[in-house]
Order: sequence, then C-alpha cells, then structure tokens
Amino acid sequence: MKTVAVLLAPGFEEGEAIVTIDILRRLNIQVETLSCVESRAVTSYHAITMAADSTLSERADATYDAVVLPGGPEGSRYLAQSASAIAFVRRHDEAGKWICPLCSAAARVLGGNGLLKGRRYVCSGDLWQQVTDGVYVDAPVVEDGNLLSGKGLGRVFDFALTVAARLEGDDAAAREHAEHIYYAWP
Repeated sequence: MKTVAVLLAPGFEEGEAIVTIDILRRLNIQVETLSCVESRAVTSYHAITMAADSTLSERADATYDAVVLPGGPEGSRYLAQSASAIAFVRRHDEAGKWICPLCSAAARVLGGNGLLKGRRYVCSGDLWQQVTDGVYVDAPVVEDGNLLSGKGLGRVFDFALTVAARLEGDDAAAREHAEHIYYAWP
C-alpha cells in the first residue's frame, strides 16, 4: 500500500488538505497527517482546528511514497521557515519520492528554500515572480520528475486525483472515482 504524509502547519488551507486526504483515502492510499507543531492539534487558515495523526517530530525518520504540502498564506510561510519540515521534504526529494505542493507551497516552501532545482511547477497568484530556482507553468497541475504541483484550492480535485494516479502507476482507479463523484477529471 502506498503511503502519503500530509504536512499540517498553523494556517494551512483546510480545503486543500481535506479534499486531498479524502480522495487519497477513498482510493486506498494510506495517508498520515503530520502536525508541524509539537501538538497534534493544528488550526487552519479559517480557524478550523484539526487533530493530526502524529507530529512531524514523532515521524521525522519515517519515509513515505509522497509528501503533500497544502498551501495557505500562513501555513506555507510556517513550513518555509521550519527547519524540520524542510529537512523532511529534502530527504524525500533526494530519495525520489513524490513531492506535492499545492497553492502557495511550491513558491514559498520549495522555491524559498532552493528545492525546486530548476523543475517546472505551478503555484497560486503571482508568487512565481519571486522564485529563481524553478520554471513557472500556468496550468492546473504540473509534473516534472518527482515534483507534482497544483495551482490552488479551485484545482484541488485535479491535484488529488493526479497524485493518486501517479502513486498507483495508472489513472484507472482515479478516473473511475472521479466519475463516481461526478467530477470531470481531464
């Protein structure tokens, strides 16, 4: 079974996190939410408190098939400044695991820490203008090697279904599920 870590930092975009977790779990992918603070309780961008499965410090040495980084202005700033989150992402990237930022996370977290490494990516708004180590592409979802980025909340279904399809090695189950939930996945 494939495994995914979803990093939850204070101010994370709850819609991006919840929809991604939901789609992946529906497709029988094991998802573990990791709080990037010392408490399992993490408050989102719109003041919704969620209980993560574990803390990042408790699972820092675990290896997952993918790491998902939800956006949110505050959440992505927090992740970008978190040495433990950056080390976790860097270790997974170097191991060739899927790195999956959404919304502002690609620009702020990866771009802000030299982790795009010249790869193509997408992010929300005009944050791409501040990035010097990646190539911005204006698309709903962009893949380059083991980097899979999503534009933002309005594209979260495209993002989550694509993450699931790449983890499973084909898109049959994801496509079937998209039809099941009445979503026209391209």
